[in-house]
Amino acid sequence: MNKISIIVESILAAGVVALFVLFFTVNPWAKKSANGEVEAQGELLPIAVVSTDSILAHYTLAVEASDKLQSQYEESMVKLDGKAKAFQKEYETFQKDVIDFQRKVEAGAFLSRERAESEQARLQKKEQQLMAKQQDLENLRQELSNDFMNQQAALTQQLSDSVQSYLKEMNADGRYHLILNGAVLMNKVAGYDITDEVIEGLNARYAK
Repeated sequence: MNKISIIVESILAAGVVALFVLFFTVNPWAKKSANGEVEAQGELLPIAVVSTDSILAHYTLAVEASDKLQSQYEESMVKLDGKAKAFQKEYETFQKDVIDFQRKVEAGAFLSRERAESEQARLQKKEQQLMAKQQDLENLRQELSNDFMNQQAALTQQLSDSVQSYLKEMNADGRYHLILNGAVLMNKVAGYDITDEVIEGLNARYAK
């Protein structure tokens, strides 16, 4: 997984975490199995656990959102990099012209004062143009950054709304009093994890 994917999925995960209650008291009558997983004793509590990481990895909407955001980011970087390289090339040419002008002045190579002043004026105008282009480049950089952040916020909100609405729909009968984010629990409790069921339901609904 590359750096951009990690950034995207971290942002989406932050939105999903907010959907779940972050408090959990393990059944005092529970015991741990040989593999360290907590097993509930007696009747299960009206609590469910959902893994955010698994939703991000297997919920089609989350996967597509991550891919889309990554693609948009890469396209923006290509656009910005192209303009930055063009500016750098133009600036290097300008620097060479300035050095050439200084050498000609020192060598007395200009046939007249007017010719030297004309070349100096041209270089000054070019410098102003480059300063304007540099500002435009910085504005573009900021614009692309803001657009990327807006896309992040929109996709995070979309994913959060989708998961939240499904959990409400799934729990319309009130079978669960709490639906917790498994990422914040020290131990998983056998019988409480409904992640697979939630992912299957989310993908089935999204496919429609």
